[in-house]
Amino acid sequence: MALEIETFKNADLAHGWRPGNNAGGATLFKALGHPLTAPKAHALIEDLAKAGPVAIYDPTHAIGNFHAYYDLSRLDVCGYYVQRVEDLGGAFLGHDAKPLSLIGASGAKAVLVLLFDAEKVLAPMLHLFPKGARIATLDETRIPDDMLTNRSNYLDPMNFATNFALMRESAGADGIHTRVASANYWSLHGAANPELWLCLFGEDGEQLAEWRETLPAAGAPFAIDSSEIRHRFGLGDFTGSLFIHAIRIKGHDVVKYALDMYGEGGRALSCSHDANAWPADFYAGMPAGEEDESVTLFIQNSHPMPIPPRTVGLNIMGAQDVSWFEDEIAPFATRAISVDDLLPQAKWPDQVEIVAGRYFVRPRYEVKRAQGQRRIAHANVERTDLKPNPALASLTDVMGKGYIMPLPVLPRAEFSSVMLPTPMATEQHELPIRAELIDADGSRVAARYLGRIQRRESVEIDVEKWIANESLKLPSGYGHVEFLYDFREGGEGDGWLHALGRFEQKSSGHRAETIFGAHIYNTAVIYKDEPQSYTNKPPGLTTRLFLRIGNEVQGAGLGTPTGNPICPVAKVATNSALAQRMPDVIDFDCGPVVDGTQSIEQNAEALLEYVIKVASGELTKAQQLGQDDFIPWKRGVSL
Repeated sequence: MALEIETFKNADLAHGWRPGNNAGGATLFKALGHPLTAPKAHALIEDLAKAGPVAIYDPTHAIGNFHAYYDLSRLDVCGYYVQRVEDLGGAFLGHDAKPLSLIGASGAKAVLVLLFDAEKVLAPMLHLFPKGARIATLDETRIPDDMLTNRSNYLDPMNFATNFALMRESAGADGIHTRVASANYWSLHGAANPELWLCLFGEDGEQLAEWRETLPAAGAPFAIDSSEIRHRFGLGDFTGSLFIHAIRIKGHDVVKYALDMYGEGGRALSCSHDANAWPADFYAGMPAGEEDESVTLFIQNSHPMPIPPRTVGLNIMGAQDVSWFEDEIAPFATRAISVDDLLPQAKWPDQVEIVAGRYFVRPRYEVKRAQGQRRIAHANVERTDLKPNPALASLTDVMGKGYIMPLPVLPRAEFSSVMLPTPMATEQHELPIRAELIDADGSRVAARYLGRIQRRESVEIDVEKWIANESLKLPSGYGHVEFLYDFREGGEGDGWLHALGRFEQKSSGHRAETIFGAHIYNTAVIYKDEPQSYTNKPPGLTTRLFLRIGNEVQGAGLGTPTGNPICPVAKVATNSALAQRMPDVIDFDCGPVVDGTQSIEQNAEALLEYVIKVASGELTKAQQLGQDDFIPWKRGVSL
């Protein structure tokens, strides 16, 4: 059964534009479910339970959200009162809604007012409340004022720029580590002194650490690394959730990040972008594994209350039979669920639908190959609000190709590229689409009509097979595939077109995959807020898709082994296995910190000594090899 909270209401610009195209994100559930709020709210309920009869005053219809987190049935409720005449038809715990004007006759010893910033609102109506009753408001659960951007409006979305990140950490040279990478884009919008408030929860939901991080200069990047957290707080191995709250911010109320998993001597190497901050009813786009692969789904309870047994479920897309996870998941806990055990019949290219019930943010899944390589990716929100839109068939008359779902074709000599169109809305019973293969020079190489793909079907587009079967030529050796609506045989679409891209490095067997959604690109004409913009009102005339591919280099930016003609460039390895495999490139090994043979301070001192030697004339590896090429501005795909 879905959690009865409002997390996101898809809205167009008629409801107002917010940076990040985030007009519909709800704030109340974030405020009520904040890790700092939960202990205060539980204490408030315990205190009111001792007070005697309690009347509930709900002026903004917040009772569903609050009750979902903090069970109000523990109180001796003697009445439910509302302010809006439109709400008089409602009821709560067997009490029909009554107008606030009658609350004085309730006999309540306490009144729970489900409202933040309540003082000014209540002042003119306090005479209506029972004489001598305790008046408790949600302001008793507020987080500290120094964490707020707007102290006068507690539910301002800028006060709750929050998100969750999956964190895994195990020690040793063959351990797995996690890095959350982002940038201080809030100061680009004028934030003066933003910070991060961070709280790490363990696998069972226990709090492992709480701290603040000062953010760098405006636009500058930053990273939160699990190995550094481990050393800072003296922790052992952990798998859990990192709650991230950007405080005193401006311009953007979503925490965006990239999530790197690395380690195991180079066998674990993958990157996924941020989880959406709003728990959804369903997620989709997670494919089943191939014969040599096992798939694990990580569920991060994003709330201060447990996920009941048989609430999280999996089914093959289009099938009706749901396989339920039988265990309860504690507040803020993380569970690794074997997809292979829950859905043993699912095999690539089957797609898996995740029943989530608004209990967790967009989940990560990990695929492990028999040879040991790991990759991590994420499922995406499967929308429940969309209906087929007949207008899409004629959209190309004024907006070119209309909705375009692009995925890159990586250089064929080194990589194989496979695509999989994915249903991403509960009412998407078919996908009438075609695929176009585009060379890097922009010319169309081929088009392939895929038909009206039914929800239960999974149509794999293997670029190598496509090129071979049709004797095609891709002159540049790389390019991209565009998935486009094609109504030549009829069919329905809603604009929420998605596809998964999977890329394999032929030399190493490493794979990476990501899912992406269609947008309208490069037109000044607007249709339903497209072309989308994350920095201003639409149209956003261009959208860039970046895919970073790594082999073995960690901690070296894009992994280039080159130097620079202006100053010496020293390459630093984050693990000893890398340093040992690439001795001709790596100048300094930070691996002793990871495997525990050196402290951060000891390794830093050694690095400082090395830098002094280079500054005194010692040649770096790049200098020894004569690698001094330099590109001041790079365009195109970075590999």
